[in-house]
Amino acid sequence: MSHSISRRAALAAGAALPLAAATTQIATPARAESHAAAAARDVPMPTHRVFRMGQTRVTTLLAASRVVPDPQSIFGLNVETETFAQVSRENFIPADRARFFFNPVLIEAGENKILVDTGTDAAGMTAALESAGHAPGDITHVVITHMHPDHIGGLMTEAGEKTFPNASLHAGQVEFDYWSQNPSDAYEANVRPLEGELNFLAEGDEVGPLTTMEAFGHTPGHLCFTLAGGERRLLLMADLANHYVWSVGYPDWNVSFDMDKQMATKSRRRVLTMAAESRMPVIGYHMPFPGMGFVQKRGEDGFRWVQQSYQLTM
Repeated sequence: MSHSISRRAALAAGAALPLAAATTQIATPARAESHAAAAARDVPMPTHRVFRMGQTRVTTLLAASRVVPDPQSIFGLNVETETFAQVSRENFIPADRARFFFNPVLIEAGENKILVDTGTDAAGMTAALESAGHAPGDITHVVITHMHPDHIGGLMTEAGEKTFPNASLHAGQVEFDYWSQNPSDAYEANVRPLEGELNFLAEGDEVGPLTTMEAFGHTPGHLCFTLAGGERRLLLMADLANHYVWSVGYPDWNVSFDMDKQMATKSRRRVLTMAAESRMPVIGYHMPFPGMGFVQKRGEDGFRWVQQSYQLTM
């Protein structure tokens, strides 16, 4: 295929997926462990999970995953080390390392196949899609929540060709305006070649069953989306919260990846409150795979992530 990697390469990438260390990612921790060290203790992981929203089929795709050390260099920048360690211990997770997940979402509604975000690279994205029975050429729409490297890295192949040759491209106007004037390497490689093809989104705009929700702060124009399906609505929160404990649980904890930390906190509180009060299912780009769960209010200040069990598979 001229517009994607070969099937053999995609399958090879899929086989290596559980060990994937993203090659285009934001703010890689300085003490990131070696690929060999991660591989030595890693275990196989699934690549996709299918849910139902009425007649709409929702598939979360594990495009990459990696273990990172020293998570407090990323989360809880404004809390004491002892507090971070205590919260981690109370939630049965280590305070000295964490697993990251990268979960693009495929929405199948009628004739549309809408991919929300594209992973860290085309190889991992293509492998995850093919594991779920889809090819890049099947995608009709690509929607970008924001333009950090792990969300736009799969737009272009290593050969400099479009990964999704038949898809219309959609991204936030505010987000585009910022990065086009302040381009990152990932923007130059993956978005700049496609600038003329972009369709711009703002609050309330629709792409198929998706409705745009502005939730700025993580980046200047970060977007969430709500999905209407059957009698329910689902929230695609993207990077509104990047960890199910240290970010969902404690929305006031500063995150290194948030470009405007004060605004990001306000957006987190507003949107998570809406999700909790509405009892809607939520998909988070960095939540533990398969990335689907619910948000519950916890006391006056925080929330609790409740992993989906079987609610959307019956």
